[in-house]
Amino acid sequence: MALPSAARALHAAARRCDAPSRPRSQPAAAPRGLSPAAAGAGPRPGPPPSPRGAERAPPPPAVDFGDSREAFRSKSNAELLRGLVVLGLCAMEPLVQHNRELLQLCQRVLGQTLFERLMKMTFYGQFVAGEDQEAIKPLLRRNQAFGVGAVLDYSVEEDLGDGRSRTSAAEKEMGGAEKREKQYRAHQGFGDHHGGVTGAHTYFYADEAKCDQHMEIFLRCIDASSGSSEDGFSAIKLTALARPQFLVRFSEVLVKWRRFFHQMAAQEGQAGRAVLDTKLEVEKLQEALANLGIASKAESQQWFTGEKLGTSSTVDLLDWNSLFDSRTKLSRPLLIPNRKTGQLEPLLSRFSDEEELQMKRVLQRMDVLAKRATEKGVRLMVDAEQSYFQPAISRLTTETQRRFNGSQPIVYNTYQCYLREAYNNVTGDVELSRREGWHFGAKLVRGAYMEQERERAAQMGYEDPINPAYEKTNEMYHRCLDYVLEEIKRSRKASVMVASHNEDTVKFTLRRMMELGIHPSDKKVCFGQLLGMCDQITFPLGQAGFPVYKYVPYGPVNEVLPYLSRRAQENRGFMQRAKRERDLLWKEVKRRLLTGNLFSH
Repeated sequence: MALPSAARALHAAARRCDAPSRPRSQPAAAPRGLSPAAAGAGPRPGPPPSPRGAERAPPPPAVDFGDSREAFRSKSNAELLRGLVVLGLCAMEPLVQHNRELLQLCQRVLGQTLFERLMKMTFYGQFVAGEDQEAIKPLLRRNQAFGVGAVLDYSVEEDLGDGRSRTSAAEKEMGGAEKREKQYRAHQGFGDHHGGVTGAHTYFYADEAKCDQHMEIFLRCIDASSGSSEDGFSAIKLTALARPQFLVRFSEVLVKWRRFFHQMAAQEGQAGRAVLDTKLEVEKLQEALANLGIASKAESQQWFTGEKLGTSSTVDLLDWNSLFDSRTKLSRPLLIPNRKTGQLEPLLSRFSDEEELQMKRVLQRMDVLAKRATEKGVRLMVDAEQSYFQPAISRLTTETQRRFNGSQPIVYNTYQCYLREAYNNVTGDVELSRREGWHFGAKLVRGAYMEQERERAAQMGYEDPINPAYEKTNEMYHRCLDYVLEEIKRSRKASVMVASHNEDTVKFTLRRMMELGIHPSDKKVCFGQLLGMCDQITFPLGQAGFPVYKYVPYGPVNEVLPYLSRRAQENRGFMQRAKRERDLLWKEVKRRLLTGNLFSH
């Protein structure tokens, strides 16, 4: 069976469970037990936008990110001193580089009880909320009193060694690897975040039962978010819900399919155009497909029906991507000429029956999570992962958004702005949501995998997917953000989380919100920072009335150590530059000391 049959699983799974199918332009039906107004509302929605001419809410107060008193009002003196010590240690490169070995040494020397106590007084206490759902509630309530919500993440990570991660997740299951695109081949660092290949956490596939266990953990996290805050988020990772190698194979197919469209566009003299401005004439495309021996005109005629593509005589990338779903009558894989060798090669490799079943299963798991989030009034945030997973993750997330984002943004996709393709990804998904009538939900991040991505690209000989310089990533972030903000103003059917520790980016967002007339009470734009970092940004925003969230990890001390180690590595560059935060901490300590509050607060 050719791989397009895997696309049938997308649609078959989209009609799975007990929810009736609906036109994509229609809002989702209310889940049992919820009124239509509450269904799909995610967090308790803000009021609808005021009619033109109606009285608007007063402008929000100015936000001062240099006021140490406001920034640390919620902190005890012990927490201030802990922050100074921990952030200072995190700025020391040798300690960060060898943090894993140092933590293991301390554990052996001190013993488990003393080690856990030390961790709770230092790094664990700074960056982790507590051991379980009950333990984190006091911190969540205190933050909420200062206008700060939570993105909950159960941060127990499977910290596998080199051999096991390579063997179970990659090497054993890479048949025909020599024929694959370099970016999607097995590599000794695949699935491994040790030995100089450091990236954000990736779950390691064991079996379907393990994926179901991960789903249960995410369900409990959604419940905890609902029980602990009024308008929270819950974070999930798709490598926990699907076999990573399946995600790699699916990503490769999606990228090849998109690349072939651009190859055809270049032959029509449209190279270099913006993605959504690139349009192929259907007749010329059919002729080209026939000339290449890919499909006869009669065969391709079935692809380009008005029912599937509308009445337009042209095809853009979104139309082309939709063909991947609807090409169900091909009995053989498509062959295209290799640009370098000239030999015909399969455009789409074949999926096994088991892999098609995995497609259905991961979509079913996402459905279960999105339904629970809808029922509990929680928004579901799908984290971004490595570039060789991301096309599949984004496509599966989009399938879930189509079902659950009809009237409110329940499911948020994450866009990594250090990727060269970030703007094309954002604009394409916004346009897709416009055409199909669902609510676009996005989290914008710079990205946590830069070192791993660059090292892997260099070792395997493919183009680095990361922007060449930090300044280019900043430009990309602001460009993507501005596009979404313009969409919010235009349609009111988009929402974005500005997940950034960069003060300039936050100021840029506030300025553009004011220029575009987007008020904090609209709850279309929110902000996010990690627990234990950048309180001088988070708390002034919350106290000024802007929706802002802390990314709140929790879990037992010993099981969260891999998370702490990873965060130290990922954020070492930021920590070394975080002099402003440490200066503000010192300023507040001195202020309390001079006013006699240091020992009484």
